[in-house]
Amino acid sequence: MIESAWIWGALGLILLAVEMATGTFYVLWFGIAGLFVAFALWLFPSLSIGIQLVMYAALSLGSLAIWKLNCKKIETHSRVGQAQGEEIGRIGTMIETSSASQNGKIRFTQGLMGSKEWVAVSNETIESGKNAKVVAVEGNTLRVQAN
Repeated sequence: MIESAWIWGALGLILLAVEMATGTFYVLWFGIAGLFVAFALWLFPSLSIGIQLVMYAALSLGSLAIWKLNCKKIETHSRVGQAQGEEIGRIGTMIETSSASQNGKIRFTQGLMGSKEWVAVSNETIESGKNAKVVAVEGNTLRVQAN
């Protein structure tokens, strides 16, 4: 019969492989807990199955809870393809007049977030040919002001 330590070790390695395939960080803690139980069984081979299960549950759920409390979530999934503030302050040339009632277009000499031309909105009138500075990114448009 296969020893319990080998079963826990195999379970831990399988869960770590699942974690590497998914990249969620949730399965990681269960895999590490399985490896710790296998190590504990190597040190103390007479541990009962009840203690093994309680140890596995405590280690996996405890480490998951600690990770969730200390994890700093950065929501990038909702801003795919959008700048997150690093393009604010860039200066471009208006190629279509922009005002509070009309969207314009701005062009940059170097690509900005993958494009050289963007739809621009502003609270003031900025004539074509004038320079404007990016003050915010609003969805697929840039909020600009005269420079």
